[in-house]
Amino acid sequence: MNGLDWAVLIGYFAVMVAIGVWSHKRVDSVSDFFTAGGKMPWWLSGISHHMSGYSAVMFTGYAGIAYTYGVTSFVTWSFPIALGIAIGSRLFAPRINRLRSRLHVASPLEYLKNRYDLRTQQALAWSGMLLKIVDVGAKWAAIATLLSVFTGVSLNQGILITGAVTAVYCTIGGLWADALTELGQFVIQLLAGIAMFVAVVLELGDHGGFLGAWDQPELKGHGEPLVGPYGTVFLLAFLFIKLFEYNGGMLNQAQRYMATRDAREAARSARLSAVLWLVWPLVLFFPMWMSPLLVESQKADGSDSYALMTEQLLPHGLLGLVVVGFFSHTMAMCSSDANAIAAVFTRDVAPVLSARARAWGERSGLVAARVTTVVFLGLSMAVATQVDSPTFKDIITVVIKWVAGLMGPIAIPMMLGLLRPFRRSGPTAALVSWGVGLVAFWLVNYPVHWAVEGGVPLEYQVSIPLAVSLVLYVVVGFVKPEDTEERVAVIERVNSDGGGEAGAAVPAPAGEAGMPVKD
Repeated sequence: MNGLDWAVLIGYFAVMVAIGVWSHKRVDSVSDFFTAGGKMPWWLSGISHHMSGYSAVMFTGYAGIAYTYGVTSFVTWSFPIALGIAIGSRLFAPRINRLRSRLHVASPLEYLKNRYDLRTQQALAWSGMLLKIVDVGAKWAAIATLLSVFTGVSLNQGILITGAVTAVYCTIGGLWADALTELGQFVIQLLAGIAMFVAVVLELGDHGGFLGAWDQPELKGHGEPLVGPYGTVFLLAFLFIKLFEYNGGMLNQAQRYMATRDAREAARSARLSAVLWLVWPLVLFFPMWMSPLLVESQKADGSDSYALMTEQLLPHGLLGLVVVGFFSHTMAMCSSDANAIAAVFTRDVAPVLSARARAWGERSGLVAARVTTVVFLGLSMAVATQVDSPTFKDIITVVIKWVAGLMGPIAIPMMLGLLRPFRRSGPTAALVSWGVGLVAFWLVNYPVHWAVEGGVPLEYQVSIPLAVSLVLYVVVGFVKPEDTEERVAVIERVNSDGGGEAGAAVPAPAGEAGMPVKD
């Protein structure tokens, strides 16, 4: 990078901070900070939902998969995400929106104390927060890895730079700042992605052209949709996982549905995100599929291939724009995660820990939300410095194995608790499915993995915990039904429209279990 590239990067950071400052004027309440007061347009929510769904891990971990295996990176990643969100646009998006518009909650988990009980809500809240710290830590490490390739700064310096800028704008402006910066980031990503696509296509003239390049020996097998460890079972498992994860199981996407005016707008938002996931990654992935023809990775997993190709092919200025595109991915996801976790802590956890927190007004609640956001970002940045340690191994291991594997036991009670067919499943079913699912993750990834020759295949490592949680949630609910009148009332309210203003104020969170929902 030269002075022009640095100017583009610094200019980008300045614009993100400016958007955060401008968004500050739109945040007058806890509802505004966490759910944009239910006033976000569906198209902005959809773009924000899309942008908050992936990070610079795509340009490191998934670039390595594309470098090694080819198109399977799209077939087994963005395609099942697109399909899962499309299904969720009917199944989950409208119901999650009604959590805000009908139950007037500000956190995706806030409804759980009425749907189940306080113990269940706390179990899911604490485990979700801890998982997100690890997840976001991997994202910081990914962008810092890319930054080190281009600038030579150390991993820890890269983590500090990106984390600090993100903390400023998302802490000041809340969800509005997240969404508006994600809109700007999407535009930047569009320009950067097209620039890289065109640069690679022009370079392919010496390798048989756009179509002939696929016949080159370096790309042998790269056109196969399912290869290596990414086979049919992995694809089905990933679709199963992403159906829950990208429709609210990881919390930040749920907030995008909650932020729209009503259930219909939330469904439109989800459909837009699904289309973007189906189309746009094809443009981003194509250069990665061609990378074995153009560069030789210096890492065994190929995770540096995209960065090396960018340095080789793009002129200064455009190089800076692509680096900004890397940042836009990571900062979009991390800021949205920070906002979601701040919502969970201030609305679900703090009121249980402190009587003072239960008495927070709008001003004190906003202060607590902003402080929590900064603390979460700080903790995730600390974890990021350990991502390449023996505990976490490499970036892609953290993202695929830990996040996908642990998300299921948290998401099953949260997501299925919205649906009428699962009304018999109460707190016992929720806690058993959550607890045993976590144990299943530990067993299949460690003791069983060590005992099996060659280890447990990745698709089973990530899918078995979710499958175990799903089966237990249903079976325990059938054996021990707990569909009380109050719990059924919660389900009915999120499954039907009417009786609640979209922009209604969010009441103070309660720290007591079993509080009925009143019409």
